[in-house]
This record gives sequence, structure tokens and C-alpha cells, in this order.
Amino acid sequence: MAHAARGADAVENDAEGLRRRVAALLEAHWDEARGYSVPNPSIYPHLWLWDSCFHAIVWAALDDPRALRELEATLDGQLASGLVPHMRYGDAGPDTWLGPLERTSSLTQPPMYGHAARVLADRGSRPADELLTRAVRGLDWLWERRRTELGLVYVVHPWEAGNDHAPRWDDWGAPGRTRADYDRAARTAWNKARMHDVTFAADGSAEWSSSFVACPAGFNAYVAFNLAELAELLDDAVLAGRAAALAEAIDEHLWDEEEQLWADLAVVGGGASARSPTSEGVMPALVTTDRARALAALRQLDDPDRFGAPFGPANVTRTHPAYDPDMYWRGPAWPPLSYLFWVAFARLGLHDAAAGLRARTIRAAWRSGFAEYWNPEDGRGLGAVPQTWAGLVLAMGA
Repeated sequence: MAHAARGADAVENDAEGLRRRVAALLEAHWDEARGYSVPNPSIYPHLWLWDSCFHAIVWAALDDPRALRELEATLDGQLASGLVPHMRYGDAGPDTWLGPLERTSSLTQPPMYGHAARVLADRGSRPADELLTRAVRGLDWLWERRRTELGLVYVVHPWEAGNDHAPRWDDWGAPGRTRADYDRAARTAWNKARMHDVTFAADGSAEWSSSFVACPAGFNAYVAFNLAELAELLDDAVLAGRAAALAEAIDEHLWDEEEQLWADLAVVGGGASARSPTSEGVMPALVTTDRARALAALRQLDDPDRFGAPFGPANVTRTHPAYDPDMYWRGPAWPPLSYLFWVAFARLGLHDAAAGLRARTIRAAWRSGFAEYWNPEDGRGLGAVPQTWAGLVLAMGA
């Protein structure tokens, strides 16, 4: 780690060195028998939905045919109803109960397979029609099974949103508000309790919860974004219409004028914490048609009084009482979020901002040892080190 930090400034502009480092990272985590990369062999030895979609994007940036295999593996666990599980288990199951199924969880996760398919196609590796049909079925499931009367998509467990234990979940009683109460046993117990409040369909897919239901701004943005990506790839007017309708619902119901961000909506449980200013509140910039709102949210990524930090956007505003740059989803910078912010900048033609974010993220990846996430103030690696999705730095501008 120290060596990586000392050498960061010297190599951050070395494109070929970055490519070699990312290739070595994915190669080291690739499991040939399973056909996917594990995020980290010691800490994360399974397949996670959005991790593997990001892996596919990184493999594509490397011009490696394993991009398609990674995307195929992501969708191989799809249930009969269409749900794409957030985990496919490796040799051993998870350390907590995730539903009645033996080989996969019953939850889902941000459906980044639409974007991954679009990226692969744009790089000359268009997925087979059968695989694209499965991706559409996954988004159909979210549209048909997980929408409220407001037209927003809901989640039944914080792990589905991708940003578990963020300050937005505090009013649901999630542990992790301080370092003292952030321990694995407490988190496992709380998550297990939430799972036992979930009801399941006949095929094992999670349907509802008696204690936790929310419409997160970030998750809704991811669904709309992936609908739009697949619509463009397939020239599908139905998917395009759904993407537009969901983007409109996000703007109508989740925009927070005071924070100039989009905020979560609590449906069952929760409270005011759902409106905490976290960087997921910027994500609807991926899909909104309101350019003024998109710019107002995106400019906060560079504002030092909001999310702007030397090593990439903090996950919580730096002046918020909950901000802790070392604490999981309560302050650190995350490679997949930075990548998606870069996509949003590019979508709006903000090329200088995109280039600046790319440079900071590459510097942070080297400084952190290509970590799962890092302290945005000093670039220290946190979580699993290394973790495969840090390779997304190669896809930023690839």
C-alpha cells in the first residue's frame, strides 16, 4: 500500500501502466470454472449483480472476450419471474439469510446489465439476442412488480439499493451511525431481521417488506438509465417510453429544492433521514430532461462544501454531521459512483468536468491500491484491497 501511494503521482498519467495494472487485477480475480470475476477472493468470494456488470465493462475496456462471459454469468441466475438476483453464491453460501433460494439471493441490485450490454455493443461485442432478451426481462420484472402508484420503483431491503448502511437508512434503525456500532455482528443481525420481514413470490423473488420499503433516488435513476440504454441498443420504443416515464416521476416526486438534489422516498418505515444529502442524490442527472437540475446537482461533486474532495466525490456532503470519510457508505468515495458521475458529465457535454473527475479517480485508484472504496480526503484504501470494480478507472475515457 505504501509503495502504491509513493508511486501514485508518477504513474497516474501512464495509460499503458494503468491498462496493465487493471488487466492484472481482473486476471487475478477471474474464476474460469464459474465464468466470472470475484470482487475480492477473501472478502467477496461470490458474484454480485452490479459488480459483475461493471466487470464486464472493464473487460470490454481491455478488449477481452471475457466481457461477454461476465455479463452472461450475471444473468445466469435469473429467476422464472425475471428477477436478477443480487448474488449468486460460490462454493459456500453467504454469512446471513438472504431468502429461501439455495444458490442465489432473493433480492436484486441496481440493474446495470442494460448499460453493460450497450457498452459491449459499442465496443464491437454485441451480446446475443437471447442474452439481451433476458436483460429486458429483468427490467420488465422491476417495471411490473416493483412500482408504486407514483410510478417510482421501490426496494425492500437496503442491499437492493447498492448503498447499504448510508445515512438515508438511519430512521429505519440501521447500525453504523458511529464507528463504535459499526461491526459485522450488528449489521448481520439487522439485515437478517429485515429479511425475515420480506414476503416472497412462488419462485423465491422478494416482493414486499413489512418494515422497510423505499424508493431511492439512485436506484430509480439506475433503472431509468438502464431502460434507456437497452432502448437505444434495441431501438425499442416501449423501453424508451418507460425510461422517460420513470425519469419524469423521479423529477416530480424526488427533487429536493433545498438541497438541489434528488432524495429518497420512504414508503414503509423510515423518516426524515431518507432525505439526507448523499451523492446518490446526483444520479438522476443520468436521465433527467431538466438540464438546470442536472447541472445544479452535478456541480456539487466539485464543491468543497458539498461532495468535492481531492480524491473524488465524497458519498455524503462534507459538512453534514454524518460525514465520516473512513466509514463505508457514510463518506468515502466509491469507484462505481465516480464512473457513473463521469457518464453523467459526458451525457451533458461537460467534458472538462468529466476529465477532472477521471484524473482524480485514477490518482485515487493508484493511491488506494485499487481498493473497494477510499477516503476522499487522502486517498487511503478502505474495504477490500484490491477490488475488481476499481478497474472502472480504465473505462473512464477508454
